[in-house]
Amino acid sequence: MRCRTPLLLSLLAACGADALEPAARPTIYVALDQQFSEPLLNRFAQELQIDLVQRHDSEAAKTVGLVSALLEERGNPRCTVFWNNELAHTVRLAQAGLLEPYDSPVARDVPAAWRDPLQRWTGFAARARILVVNTELLPDPKTWPTSYADLVDPKWKGRCGVAKPKTGTTLTHFTALRQLLGDEAFTRFLDGLFTNEVKLLAGNGASLREVRDGKLAWAFTDTDDYHVAKSKGFPVACVFPDQHDGGVGTMLIPNSVALIKGGPNQAAGKQLIDKILARETEALLAAAEGAQIPLREGVKGPDDPAILPAGTFRAMQWDVEWTAANLSRCLIEWEQRFGS
Repeated sequence: MRCRTPLLLSLLAACGADALEPAARPTIYVALDQQFSEPLLNRFAQELQIDLVQRHDSEAAKTVGLVSALLEERGNPRCTVFWNNELAHTVRLAQAGLLEPYDSPVARDVPAAWRDPLQRWTGFAARARILVVNTELLPDPKTWPTSYADLVDPKWKGRCGVAKPKTGTTLTHFTALRQLLGDEAFTRFLDGLFTNEVKLLAGNGASLREVRDGKLAWAFTDTDDYHVAKSKGFPVACVFPDQHDGGVGTMLIPNSVALIKGGPNQAAGKQLIDKILARETEALLAAAEGAQIPLREGVKGPDDPAILPAGTFRAMQWDVEWTAANLSRCLIEWEQRFGS
């Protein structure tokens, strides 16, 4: 016995203390609504047999709060995988050097426009930026708005709304629109929002509620917000805007997923990314109440015929890299202009 104890101690020392510790728990930060993402993540964790830590964000701070946390933690990353409910902020993290390249084998059929050439992020399961209309206030479809420009049309003065462009998809949308229109035309558009007494709301959810409850005739929001209200029996319809010849088109904003550089348990993180990017996941998100739009051909989309499949409508051609690089600049300007 006296000769075995030193031998055992020396073997343990040779293995190192890390060999005696369990693998770090993978952690995912999630900006997609918890009601849609959590059940899927619980299932994936069970299938992969991993002890997954989930951090979900609030509606008010959607996306921006988690991105701020990731930037603050860059010296000591706590997150393994970031599942964002939009794309531009994810690209912003890539530009800041926070993302680890990972070429998921299950995502090879995702259209190239929604995959980073450097393999730092991948898009999937999109929402469209649409106009939600109260069909009791506007029963005739011929009278419905058809463009972002209707926000500043005097005939809608005081009767329409949009979220303040400080978080989420509205920040992304307005930043991309700024590049498309040019600074001068975009500034006139912003001025017109105030002149036309457009109701400026806290978020897409608040915009939807104003319309469904009959306080506004219509507003900008996303297809998932519209579909939740529609499925609950509210008198709402959706319009894919700017489909006319020469129109800027309807903005399609995918979810995105990325591996955080230096985050805990990268091996488990890659397995989790493969699950999130599977064709089945796009189909499940399309069938769920959020009615996400699959990016890949052959994946069944939402049952609601008003939510058009990708490739069947005039889509806004927006520069993801430029939009991501200019989010912070635009946010600073718009925080001053739009207030709290």
